[in-house]
Amino acid sequence: MKPHILDTLHQARSALDALLANPAALAAIGDAGDALVKAFRQGKRVFSCGNGGSMCDAMHFAEELSGRYRLNRKALPAASISDPSHISCVGNDYGYEAIFSRYLEAHAGQGDVLLAISTSGSSKNILAAVNAAKALGVTVVALTGRPGSVIGELADIDVCTPGGQYADRVQELHIKVIHILIESVERELFPENYA
Repeated sequence: MKPHILDTLHQARSALDALLANPAALAAIGDAGDALVKAFRQGKRVFSCGNGGSMCDAMHFAEELSGRYRLNRKALPAASISDPSHISCVGNDYGYEAIFSRYLEAHAGQGDVLLAISTSGSSKNILAAVNAAKALGVTVVALTGRPGSVIGELADIDVCTPGGQYADRVQELHIKVIHILIESVERELFPENYA
């Protein structure tokens, strides 16, 4: 067996163990789940955004809510900011930093929630989205990977999951958090599915 296989799995386990031993991060995950439940109960919408692999995570988060996660239930109003025509239009006309904030200006409102995903916690277009969301009265949940990041500091709730030297460990923790958030929503809104 190639040594990097076991090394990678041990690194992933160490990152998960560090998250399990971080009471502040675990509490933030619970708070984020509560914010999502509150928004859905009030008939509000949930948006998500990220770059690269984080955009894929944002898309996965939204489709599991509007589609299906584990069991059949009512669709929930969630959307990722990932439409190529919107991104290319806004990127061309206003610059790449505005691709997420411009979407929120068009679609988001008071009481909605934004899941803003940035492993570095400093992505300029995510920062612009956070600022736009705050101006609109949107609750911001950040998924970051560095303590004290600018995005984390601005967010209403910062779920910070440091994963080690590289972003891939952070992304692995982010997808675990995303699945926990979706399950939290389902357990609260559709408890009969978990009876």
